[in-house]
Amino acid sequence: MYGFRKPYTAAEFEGQPTLLGLDYKAALIIAQAIGYACSKLIGVHVVPGRPPERRTRMILSLIGVSWLALLLLAVLPQRLGPFCMLLNGLPLGMIWGLVFSYLEGRRNSEVLATILTSSFILSSGVAKSVGKLLLDAGVSASAMPALVGLMFAPLLLAGMAVLSRTPPRDALDRAARGARVPMDRAARLDYVRRHWVPLVALILGYTMATAVRDLRDNFAPELWKGLGPHASAGLYSATEVPITLVVLAGLASLAAIRDNLRALLVVHAMVIGGALLLGFSALPGTAGTIGPVGWTIMSGTGLYLVYAPFSAILFDRMVAVTRSPANAGFLIYLCDASGYAGTVVLLILRHTGAAPRDWLRFFLHASLATSIALVVLTTVSALWFSRRRALC
Repeated sequence: MYGFRKPYTAAEFEGQPTLLGLDYKAALIIAQAIGYACSKLIGVHVVPGRPPERRTRMILSLIGVSWLALLLLAVLPQRLGPFCMLLNGLPLGMIWGLVFSYLEGRRNSEVLATILTSSFILSSGVAKSVGKLLLDAGVSASAMPALVGLMFAPLLLAGMAVLSRTPPRDALDRAARGARVPMDRAARLDYVRRHWVPLVALILGYTMATAVRDLRDNFAPELWKGLGPHASAGLYSATEVPITLVVLAGLASLAAIRDNLRALLVVHAMVIGGALLLGFSALPGTAGTIGPVGWTIMSGTGLYLVYAPFSAILFDRMVAVTRSPANAGFLIYLCDASGYAGTVVLLILRHTGAAPRDWLRFFLHASLATSIALVVLTTVSALWFSRRRALC
């Protein structure tokens, strides 16, 4: 999916006209983020109730629509680029929940989710590397995303062929992690009513983390320019490899914790640790002390230690702890629907003059504020679960 979502961010689109006071690339990213956020809102209603037998066809159809939007980006006038990226983001936001629905609620969900999570950390860098190679070969910035999507299509088909053969959860899975059932509107409202305190705290923290993560991901060329050296095509992937390994090891270790509440609290501790690392990387002078590559790895590791658990494991364990009939897909999409709104707000703040214009300085300020907020909000959620063990 990232081969259809992220390649265009490898281009800087220099010399393109501004749109509504925004530079061209920021307009594309905001448009895609709006489409993605709308997709998450739709996904809150669609993904939790999707029958298993319809998932594969839906995933392939949604990604096919997203590629057609990239094709329009290549052939339509540039002023319509944001419209094309809005159409691109609109179907893609539902992919993650549909894929994870194959994997949740199993005794080995941590292992499966770790593989999936490490894939999206690394694949963003790989997609940008492939895009940068095509740009260096002379492919235009507007045509490059659609071409990258075609190159990733065989991997998509192979992956879906395997995923569609995933065996159903067995009785031992259900005993260990609780029942995972489709949720209608009444079930969704009841779950939120019962657990609104941790949900509000986690959603607020995730919204800020998503905005900073997207800033790092979408404006990687601009951040590297602020750090000094010119980023080669391979550097986008190379810096993500150690980040992926650290996050993979942290998430996979949770599989050894059988007690669901203990595992949930360890996930909270991982998020707080990642927030502290992100905050340390944002302190003045840190980038100059450890160098551009070291700083990129440090800030990325802290950010993904925060971001990755929300995408799968945190809510899978939360459903297992609360034992209310539910599925993790609903909670993931409830979080994501707010998360990508944070990306739009952050970019608008930067372009209205309410934040530093320099991309690197802007990223550092946003990272430090996010770090502080995450520590406070995640602690609130952890205390709620610790004190209500008898009710879970």
